[in-house]
Amino acid sequence: MADLRERWKRDRLTAAVYDLGVQSYPVAWAGGRALWGYEINRLWKSVGELAGTPDDSVVLDLPCGGGTSFRALSRGRRLRYVAADLSETMLDRARAQAAGRSLGQVRFVRTDAGSLPFADASFDLVTSFNGLHVFADPAGAVAEFARVLRPGGTLRGTAVVTGERRRGDLLVRALRLTGTFGPAGSADDLESWLSPHFDDVEIETAGSVAGFSARRITP
Repeated sequence: MADLRERWKRDRLTAAVYDLGVQSYPVAWAGGRALWGYEINRLWKSVGELAGTPDDSVVLDLPCGGGTSFRALSRGRRLRYVAADLSETMLDRARAQAAGRSLGQVRFVRTDAGSLPFADASFDLVTSFNGLHVFADPAGAVAEFARVLRPGGTLRGTAVVTGERRRGDLLVRALRLTGTFGPAGSADDLESWLSPHFDDVEIETAGSVAGFSARRITP
């Protein structure tokens, strides 16, 4: 899936249009319902849970996109927060968001989810909102998330899944052809990626989107 990675590395227009749509509530609400049968408030609720992350936690947000999750952060929080993405365009937009919100605790890293430049057990929390379906190797990305999480740490996110709605499946196929989506997978596939590395796995589908959370298995 080299072409997929290169697309997200270099395609500034796709990244900018996607981020504008997600950051605009009316667009995200209408697009979520029309394209995926999904209420965008579900995403914002999950993102909002970041506000309850204990101080001094180490958090990885990948893909951070244009800083979608920053709305749940507040100035002065003692979080060590790493915002990572493959797209330099997304990182530029996220940097602007962080500066506008005075979030000095955010560090930015450009990386591929399949090969993270972090040591084992580096993070207390990994979030991956709207990410797995655009990764070239979602199972490999989940394994990397598990590697960098400390035992007992949490993975939380959302992903487009197949097998829930015909319209959603057709759209996934079309986006694969454009080089925008990766192989994606069903909710069962998502569980199979998580279960070797995590317990307390919870997956809830709404339309063609699955919200998930899981706890890193403690040896």
